[in-house]
Amino acid sequence: MHAKSLFAALLLPLYALPFSATAAAPATAPTTLVVDRYADDQKPGSLRWAIERNNEQPGQFRIEIRPVGKAPYVIKPLTPLPPIQGPVILEGSAWARTGQFIAIDGSAYIIGDGTKACPGAVPGQFGTNVRTTTGPGLVLRDTHGVSIQGLEVRNFCIGILVNRASNNVIQDNRIIANKGGAGIMLTGDDGQGNPTATTTTNNNKVLRNQLIDNGDGLELTRGAAFNLVADNLFRSTDANPEPSQGIEILWGNDNSVVRNRFENYSDGLQINWGQRNYLGANTFSGNSIGVSVSGAGNILDGNLIHDNRIGIALRPEPTSTSNRLSANRIWNNSQDIRRCQAGGACRADQPTGAIIFGVPAIEHALYEGSRGIGVDQSGKNRAIICADKVQATGCQPIPNHNQPAPQLTALKGKHVSGTVRSEPHSLLRVEVFANPRATDKEAQEYMGEVMVTTDANGQGQFDYPLEPGRAFGSLTATVTRADGATSPLSHPIAAHAANASR
Repeated sequence: MHAKSLFAALLLPLYALPFSATAAAPATAPTTLVVDRYADDQKPGSLRWAIERNNEQPGQFRIEIRPVGKAPYVIKPLTPLPPIQGPVILEGSAWARTGQFIAIDGSAYIIGDGTKACPGAVPGQFGTNVRTTTGPGLVLRDTHGVSIQGLEVRNFCIGILVNRASNNVIQDNRIIANKGGAGIMLTGDDGQGNPTATTTTNNNKVLRNQLIDNGDGLELTRGAAFNLVADNLFRSTDANPEPSQGIEILWGNDNSVVRNRFENYSDGLQINWGQRNYLGANTFSGNSIGVSVSGAGNILDGNLIHDNRIGIALRPEPTSTSNRLSANRIWNNSQDIRRCQAGGACRADQPTGAIIFGVPAIEHALYEGSRGIGVDQSGKNRAIICADKVQATGCQPIPNHNQPAPQLTALKGKHVSGTVRSEPHSLLRVEVFANPRATDKEAQEYMGEVMVTTDANGQGQFDYPLEPGRAFGSLTATVTRADGATSPLSHPIAAHAANASR
């Protein structure tokens, strides 16, 4: 049989199948519910009416909020809006045409003194560090398929709450001055403060939003997993009463955070006991701590981390876990930024710089700063951190198995050599970094990597070939174990050592 005829014969059964009445028909376009009245009532044309009408038949509608009159365009709900049931698109239509946002403003009923207007779940507690789902603006609960875009959501306790909801998209919005929980909160909270299964708050996307002057910019908590947070701006200014975290990940696993900017927080991003979260190509600057990590299997890859007090802080917990740091560019840290709202580094004797192990967090007795308004600040019965060589009863060990940094021993011509120390008969990855000045001690430019094996005593040697003609003032290095535990940076070796070693 001719090749073309054979190909057609193979395809014939697919095309010869009779049309079935049960086959999926093309979806009909959803009916548009137009919001063109900014009064908060249940009359046609109001936002409340549109949400309630959509919730009667989710999947049949899209909600379009149109600009009315002259900018600014502001809707002020007088009482909480109903949770939004999906699938549905909720869109401020002005943004796609002019870049202007239509605002949903909570100031008509979220009234009080700063974060005290937003109580936590425990009576007497307030602020960004306490568990809360109080006072949200837009709510996505036990639903899926909701898209929110082109809106400014401001002056609530939580701007947008995604609670036990999956496959939603929050994109191209501006989220401002939400005082209590977060600008955007993705949580599997069961209503009692417990995580739910990681199938309830996953596969959500938060894309290209501006999150400004929220206590926490965004939270991924209590079972939030497999979510994507990309291309957002997280910024705190002097107007923010509690600049806590740009993002807090608390018991959240397998989330991806890529190409975001984090500016002027206590922690740009804080991972609390999360696992396998991936942070890539983000920029952290002006924070007390750029990235603060506890948990296991988290990866920080290719981030720009500069002008913070501490670049990366690995925090102790009851067992020593492994977190991987790879190809991050880190420079000009050790700035005197003592901003400590449920994070940050404010102790006068706190070591600072690029990568610091054993930094205390709010659960540790050594922490100095706010643990949340109404939270006991005394430090009694809090965790103790083990000293490097002294293991007190019940103390928490140094993170990443206290993996020692490499030692750079010689810089000869086009090669840098050094030694490593780890477990016997193990494979290690050494990453080499360059800095522009001989006095620099951080990791401004990623050079590359070399694999090393250790002997029966856990000792290994490496030789890394440098790119010809590449100028630098000093070199540093890290080493990463096969289980992903990365060391701090080595002591630097200056470029003038090349001449001294020849």
